[in-house]
Amino acid sequence: MIAIPAIDLRDGACVQLVGGSYAAEKVRVEDPLDALTQWRRHGFRAFHVVDLDAALGKGSNADAIFQLTAHERGLTFSVGGGVRDSDRVETVLSGGAEFVVVGTRAIEDAGWLADIANRFPGRVVVAADVKGREVVTRGWTAGSHRDIREVLAAFEPLPLGGLLVTAVHKEGQLSGVDLPLMGEVASTSRHRLYASGGVTTMEDLRALAAAGAYGAVIGMALYTGRLDASAVAREFAG
Repeated sequence: MIAIPAIDLRDGACVQLVGGSYAAEKVRVEDPLDALTQWRRHGFRAFHVVDLDAALGKGSNADAIFQLTAHERGLTFSVGGGVRDSDRVETVLSGGAEFVVVGTRAIEDAGWLADIANRFPGRVVVAADVKGREVVTRGWTAGSHRDIREVLAAFEPLPLGGLLVTAVHKEGQLSGVDLPLMGEVASTSRHRLYASGGVTTMEDLRALAAAGAYGAVIGMALYTGRLDASAVAREFAG
């Protein structure tokens, strides 16, 4: 399993939110490149970038994203947040990202998801953001009234690059991961699982690896120093 630092963008800065609430911003790094270079010094090579403003339809951090993906050759970026049309998918992938992460429209429009997954096989990652067991969309603000198992079943035939499952109810709270949820996804889906939400300790990471996760996205625990970044990179940087 690989550990992947999160670089969440808001108003051009790198931030961390508590519990998925845009009113509860706990960490802010004004220049996202500072965050990238910090994690690179520890040895991380894969990064997950989210445009929080685009996710809410309140702006774009496209310039900051391009600065990140163009900064150094040989790094792997997954980029998402507000990717809801095919042109944006193409722009993200041509702009230096290895993977494009799609959430809201992928959940709501199965035909569109099938189209882009087949046009870009292995490079589309679907974000399933979960509160309890319900998949939520539109920057975690709208419920779908659909259980995670029902949503995952629709993805099985597609040539995806993976599933990014975020336990929103654990996000940013440093309270541990939702291991039953992640274990269920890993055991029922053929796609790679990237787990997110609540990673707090090395034991959390080891438990996710044992449960079958391919990757773990880490935010708050790294930015607050709760996790020793060097220790995480030594064991899980890939």
